[in-house]
Amino acid sequence: MDTKSARQLRNNPTDAERRLWQKLQRRQIAAAKFRRQQPISPFIVDFVCFEHRLIVEVDGGQHAQQVPYDEKRSRWLEAQGYRVLRFWNNDVLANTEAVAQSILEAVDGVSDPPPQSSPARGEEVCVVLTPTENPEEPE
Repeated sequence: MDTKSARQLRNNPTDAERRLWQKLQRRQIAAAKFRRQQPISPFIVDFVCFEHRLIVEVDGGQHAQQVPYDEKRSRWLEAQGYRVLRFWNNDVLANTEAVAQSILEAVDGVSDPPPQSSPARGEEVCVVLTPTENPEEPE
């Protein structure tokens, strides 16, 4: 894949890619610099932080039919020393903050070796909210 294809992908992001880019751009997560639609031969990855060797992929519904290809692609990228995180579009759109938190945790855990296999897609991203006390409630 070439830079022309990457440029075209950057100019036509999905809604989920656009939403996640709002969180990743301008070093908003742990001061990490991410690039979007970046060629890493022979692929173009959705987002990459070279400093932390972290790739973030945002997968739409079509990826459900190409799981073996995505796994092979992730294994190749991991063999190059990258850690690959995958999120479904709907997780990015519905749980943007939880996805950003997962990316932050991956960046903070940079000293850990890359996983031997890709994180499973389809795992639910859970946000645990702790109820706050309402100061106006009677005791």
